[in-house]
Amino acid sequence: MTSLIPAAAVAAIDPRPVGKPGDFDFLTGEWRIHNRFREGDKWIEFAGEATVVAILGGIASVEELRIPARGFSGMGLRLLDVEKKIWSDHWVNAKSGVIGVPGQLGVFEDGVGTFLSAGEGEKGDELYRGVWDRITPTSCRWFQGVSRDGGRTWDDGWFMDWTRAG
Repeated sequence: MTSLIPAAAVAAIDPRPVGKPGDFDFLTGEWRIHNRFREGDKWIEFAGEATVVAILGGIASVEELRIPARGFSGMGLRLLDVEKKIWSDHWVNAKSGVIGVPGQLGVFEDGVGTFLSAGEGEKGDELYRGVWDRITPTSCRWFQGVSRDGGRTWDDGWFMDWTRAG
């Protein structure tokens, strides 16, 4: 299928090269997470937890996410391409053990990390977005969404409010 994603949306997947080691250091530690997730036409809420470590001098961040109430766990792997100064955010579901490639590309600007990728959904071309915002020493938020109109509008369907544990 020929891509119908507008050039502006493709450009959005090519972030400005401003990534630097340590951008994900805020996430290092133990967390409790309040999830709000849309299933069909209703929102459900459930607890989760995560352990995050920064390695390789801050150019890598590894997250183990655990959501016992949903029988779900996985690993977030965030890597900085030091030369290009762009982060890639990958996901590994514990049930498959397969890393999501190529991952969402992004950077942090003005205290917000925005990560994008493109793919084909059931209804055609889609953009996927993950955002880290509301970052403080004791909390942060991540949310994800999809756009089917080249990034003009977003349907955000999963919100995670992170609170530092102990």
